[in-house]
Amino acid sequence: MKTYSLIRRCFLLTGLIVSSALCAAEAPPNQTITYPAPEGGALNTDFTVKVRTPTHDWQEVAAYLVKVDAVIGTKHTPLNSSMAYFDFTGIVDVSITFNRGNIQSARVRPLSFGIAPKVNGNTITFSLSEPRNLSVELNGDIFHNLQLFANPIETNRPASTDPNVIYFGPGIHQLDGGMLNVPSGKTMYIAGGAVVRGQLLCSNVHDVHILGRGMLYESRGGVRIVNSTNVVVSGIVVVPSGNTVLVGQSQNVTLESIKSISCGGNYDGIDIFCSSNVVIEGVFMRNSDDCIAIYGHRRNFYGNVQNITVRNSTLWADVAHPILVGTHGDTPNPDTLEDLRFSNLDILDHMEPQIDYQGCMSLNAGDGNLIRNVRFENIRVENFRQGQLVNLRVFYNRKYNTSPGRGIENVYFKNITYNGSHAENSVIAGYDDTRNVKNVVFENLVINGTLISNQMTKPGWYKTSDMARFFVGEHVEGLVFRKSTNNVAQKLNSTN
Repeated sequence: MKTYSLIRRCFLLTGLIVSSALCAAEAPPNQTITYPAPEGGALNTDFTVKVRTPTHDWQEVAAYLVKVDAVIGTKHTPLNSSMAYFDFTGIVDVSITFNRGNIQSARVRPLSFGIAPKVNGNTITFSLSEPRNLSVELNGDIFHNLQLFANPIETNRPASTDPNVIYFGPGIHQLDGGMLNVPSGKTMYIAGGAVVRGQLLCSNVHDVHILGRGMLYESRGGVRIVNSTNVVVSGIVVVPSGNTVLVGQSQNVTLESIKSISCGGNYDGIDIFCSSNVVIEGVFMRNSDDCIAIYGHRRNFYGNVQNITVRNSTLWADVAHPILVGTHGDTPNPDTLEDLRFSNLDILDHMEPQIDYQGCMSLNAGDGNLIRNVRFENIRVENFRQGQLVNLRVFYNRKYNTSPGRGIENVYFKNITYNGSHAENSVIAGYDDTRNVKNVVFENLVINGTLISNQMTKPGWYKTSDMARFFVGEHVEGLVFRKSTNNVAQKLNSTN
């Protein structure tokens, strides 16, 4: 194990481990890159993972020990799970041997990828033709599973000799004082096979990149971006003791291809407070609290939230919400949270017995917040364990709020599918005549193969919302369930 002060003096040497040919050249077709685990790295022997490109030999992939959260009764219960990663182009074959017994059943999620593994004894195999973030689950076990991250090959890896690069090569690295404040204009690179212990802080900086294939491990707070602009975090795996990424009062932030697995109370995925122009893309968040949480005022952060995009990602909430917007704000100086877009998402799980904190897609306006102009599109929700599909409320939760929110308006859900049997009644409700929910449209909402629309066949005394198992309370205006005028609705119905 090395401290950051030592690494800074010798990162040029460790950087030589990386093939210089990969630093700038484009990756050739049909190539696979694996990264040996560092000496002393925490590994899990439940699985033996191997990959190969056609006509090539198998390469073993290191399987790391990570912990996930099984809530047993009312207590967080960390359980051992596995995580592995590799890079490839072209076609790759994957072989996973289960070392704990026989295989009765196997599935690879998200189910929307359509990956059907072949079982031979205690080994499964499948092939990939594009990068995927996967959960491999044997014998119905979602806790002692394998999180497998098949990445694209890096084509713009920074040079270890660049004076503007802070380079962590393969090995285990302990940051001095448990934290590194990345300066403006710098790139921090964590190579595959590297494990960095500590928090990365971007405070009052600009033009920062945090990149790589390695891991930020057992970090209290993961990556923290505060009062900063033009920050990119890309490719790394974060196994935090706390938040994965916090973005506070910052602008122009990109979080892409981050993978996160956490267990413990309040171990959120990505939290965004009082920030604007944030793009979250291609992430895999398995967290023991909210996967994506977007708030107004919180802690020492003040201001509105604008222009947040979450797309092409996978969310798994072992506790609380996959998506939560609006709980916290600034009652004396109310915040507005607007222009939020969520698209092409797979929600693998939602587990929350507390009714106040349910909802795969939750807009909960408290503390004077106004939530408006929100779009959810092309979202596939699998059979989660407990909770609600949707929760839209203007509320006053006295545990966390000092006042009710101002309202929720102009919310559009399009091409939302849920296949499962565990959803409790969804809730849409305002607070009073001046703090209401208005102009909410569901277009092509498909639940267990049934398209929910105002034109569907139903008893005349039923509301359309009854057919979706949605409770619609007082102070709700302009709620519409409809189908598209083109063939999208029919296609959704025929494929679910």
